Amino acid sequence: MAVISSTSSSPVIPTLILLLSLPVLFFFLAPRILPPRRIPISLPDELDDLSLFHKAIAMDTANFTRRSSSTHTHLPSAKFHTSVTLRRPKIAFLFLTNSPLHFAPLWNRFFSNVTPNHYNIYIHADPSAKIGPLTGVFAGRIIPSKRTQRSSPTLISAARRLIATAMLDDPSNTYFALISQNCIPLHSFNYFYTSLFDLVRLSKGLELPSYIEILDSEPTLWDRYNARGKNVMLPEVRFDDFRVGSQFFVVTRKHALMVIKDRKLWRKFKLPCLDVDTCYPEEHYFPTLLSMQDPNGCTGYTLTRVNWTDSMSGHPRTYHPAEVSPDLIYELRESNSSYSYMFARKFSPGCLNPLMEIADTVILKD
Repeated sequence: MAVISSTSSSPVIPTLILLLSLPVLFFFLAPRILPPRRIPISLPDELDDLSLFHKAIAMDTANFTRRSSSTHTHLPSAKFHTSVTLRRPKIAFLFLTNSPLHFAPLWNRFFSNVTPNHYNIYIHADPSAKIGPLTGVFAGRIIPSKRTQRSSPTLISAARRLIATAMLDDPSNTYFALISQNCIPLHSFNYFYTSLFDLVRLSKGLELPSYIEILDSEPTLWDRYNARGKNVMLPEVRFDDFRVGSQFFVVTRKHALMVIKDRKLWRKFKLPCLDVDTCYPEEHYFPTLLSMQDPNGCTGYTLTRVNWTDSMSGHPRTYHPAEVSPDLIYELRESNSSYSYMFARKFSPGCLNPLMEIADTVILKD
């Protein structure tokens, strides 16, 4: 009589195989099922930033004293700074990126025929990203950078790090323009410069404003306010004070100083997000801070055009090569404010060639 092995029909082996395969399945499926782990801001990183902020604040205070007694002062060199004359204000362009600067050739064209005593460039590049070699005006402009991640306060830290570095580097930096790697210029540098430093405004002794979007009636405002937990923002930030706006802005030195001096609001906005789908700290912190401290000094709108009509997963509409045309540039410039838009996002890397073809005849021709 044949003996049938009891193990051939036993459920032990299939069960064992299933158990052993679960870790493998989890390894491949977890990134698609679970939300990405938030990058924490470590204590050493926080202390590094505070040290940088203190140096920038101290230098700004010292330079204010010097400016009070002289309008033409030469200051010692810093890392990105050779010799500055305080008579000519500069624009600090702050590029925040976690990928190669695909539109660097277009920006190089933007800065061509412009003397360096009108601007400075600073780049915060995520150390985990392969940025590649930078040429032209971008060469050697990467500042000491740390990891960044969407839906986390690391993007606030990166922007503050850029601002503080630019303030410390050159006292002539008067405006600070935060730029995305997917952003392009819509006008020439001279048009942008003369628009910011409005001679009529300056001749009347009026204070220069900051161009930052500040919104208080968005449909998702309540969810965004509670993204770190219900009532967590209290007492520093009441819901009535909470604002949202564009991640990218152009702010004055006065407001840049407010940003790096702030400790009170930062203690709340650096808390981890529990609901990452409604938590975009960099879109909340800067509008809320400046709205609470100096609302009359801000225009309430941004100079960077973004198309949210076809947004996906919190990302704005991305333009592709076939859409690039003179008409698109003219359309993107139009705004409801007294100034036209100066920049626009979001463009796919493939747009570079068609953009370069119309750079001199359309984009940089005013």
